[in-house]
Amino acid sequence: MLSMGITLTIDDFKRVLTRPGVMLTGFAGCYGFMPLLALGLSKAFGLTPALTAGMVLVGSINGGQASNLCTYIAKGDVMMTTVTTLGAIFMTPLLCKLLLGTLVPVDATGVAVSTIQVVLLPIAVKKVEPFSPIVGVLSTILLVGSAAPILAAGLKLQATAFLLHVVGGAVSYFGLKKFYPETTCRTVAIETSMKSSAFGFLLAKLHFGEFLVRVPSAVSVVWMAIVGSSLAVVFRALPAPKEE
Repeated sequence: MLSMGITLTIDDFKRVLTRPGVMLTGFAGCYGFMPLLALGLSKAFGLTPALTAGMVLVGSINGGQASNLCTYIAKGDVMMTTVTTLGAIFMTPLLCKLLLGTLVPVDATGVAVSTIQVVLLPIAVKKVEPFSPIVGVLSTILLVGSAAPILAAGLKLQATAFLLHVVGGAVSYFGLKKFYPETTCRTVAIETSMKSSAFGFLLAKLHFGEFLVRVPSAVSVVWMAIVGSSLAVVFRALPAPKEE
């Protein structure tokens, strides 16, 4: 998430305004469908309140640099990552307050401050931009490397995290086929299914009282990477989308 914020430019914001309908569709998938899907799956599998809160947090955050890369590989439109990244500034704190406040203690104001710091402030720090991809990759590796809580998470949490990313991508892709061209369907599918799970782990660590809220983000990193990269490879192998 930090590395994504560093790579954003003013021109990226201007490009978003050129396709408002498509961007709003991706936005709705990221911050409407995914949080509710995470909540529904958590309830269906009977997760504890803390784990449910962690899953909803994953569903409430934006895509990151990994989704941007997979979208590029899949011949999609990387512009949508800008929309979901900006949306995190106000949508993630709002969703945490509305959906999670009754489950576990959460500092929604702290979530908002941390999100602003991670998204907006790095835009001005362009000197470190060459190192931003390395920072993102290393952060993800370190999180995945903390294998103990992931292995101990249990099958219910593993299934919930897996289905969150798979169902999110599948519904987004096939649900839009009748309304949008192939490029847009690919983009929304990847941007909806992939989440900046490392950022979710950071927010859980800083602003949630329950330790177990962090675990779903750690589990999600693995499944998000598997599902996202698989989508990118499959889309890459399909016939190239026609020019729009």
